Amino acid sequence: MEKTALITGAANGIGKEFADLHASKGGNLVLIDINSNGLERLRHALKAVYKVEIYTIVKDLSQISAGQEIYNEVKEKGFKIDYLINNAGFGGIGKFHERPWENDLAMIQVNVIALASLIRHFLPDFVARNSGRILNVSSAVSLVPGPNQAVYFASKAFVTSLTRSIYGELSDTNVTITALLPGATDTGFGSHSGMDRTDAYKKLAYASSVAQDGYEAMIEGKLEVISGLPCSQKVELSLPHFCRRKCLLTESKKNKKSKSSLHSH
Repeated sequence: MEKTALITGAANGIGKEFADLHASKGGNLVLIDINSNGLERLRHALKAVYKVEIYTIVKDLSQISAGQEIYNEVKEKGFKIDYLINNAGFGGIGKFHERPWENDLAMIQVNVIALASLIRHFLPDFVARNSGRILNVSSAVSLVPGPNQAVYFASKAFVTSLTRSIYGELSDTNVTITALLPGATDTGFGSHSGMDRTDAYKKLAYASSVAQDGYEAMIEGKLEVISGLPCSQKVELSLPHFCRRKCLLTESKKNKKSKSSLHSH
């Protein structure tokens, strides 16, 4: 029986790669994005190659009711979601006290509230039937402090922490939840957020490789997977927490001096 995956932020970047990967395995799709044209192009492209069912929902995840509305529509259409892939998110650069609050509020809504809302709505169904997989796209930056990207780093720290906690709560079920922690990835995020001018974006991972790592970890029921980082950064992230926190605060300040801007995944 074909598995149905619901993917947010599906129109481009890692989300688009998730959609292609799942469809290539014969899986059906419910694709969510604010970009209606991008969704339609993706739907046509996938239908031309794969014989799968694809349903699209155009939704602005910065709206407080988005999670509930998506869940209601999915239920009304009679879809059974097997894999929930929370990929949508965006970031921005600038000092916390100088950035427009409405931009950071929208970031919190998309990166934190919408993600948590979708989990909260779909997880009871997963637990009731004792099957299902959830994949949350966090970031390797969730493990470190982020001056000049305070809200973005904090939002991803929430995603990683929430995933770890729920993972523990699901230990006596066949339902799993996984966090994907990618490094800098070639999705357009860097150029739109201004991060492409920092050292972190000198070498980018392929979105397809990151999606593959996350998808496989989800299927295997792993807690989390770090993807697309050079060995030096992996070593850095393995430092004891106290040392890492002090050292990386200083290092982060050097790498994040750019003008404020925003971009969705």
